[in-house]
Amino acid sequence: MGVNKKLNHEDIRQFVTEDLVAKITADKAALDKLRFNHAVSSLDNPASIRVKRRDVARLITEMAKRTKESKAK
Repeated sequence: MGVNKKLNHEDIRQFVTEDLVAKITADKAALDKLRFNHAVSSLDNPASIRVKRRDVARLITEMAKRTKESKAK
């Protein structure tokens, strides 16, 4: 997947919960690395920070939704 390719909701729903947690962790680390690199030097595409941040938010939203559904049962 490219740097600026955003995750669709259908793609996110297909993740198993363990994979979702792993993806959240990996994407948060990648976001931190992007932010650090942007602070140190200029990025080729600074919009990639926004795309990655929104992807992490989508993943966290799906995780919260699954947690809420499991508690409702």
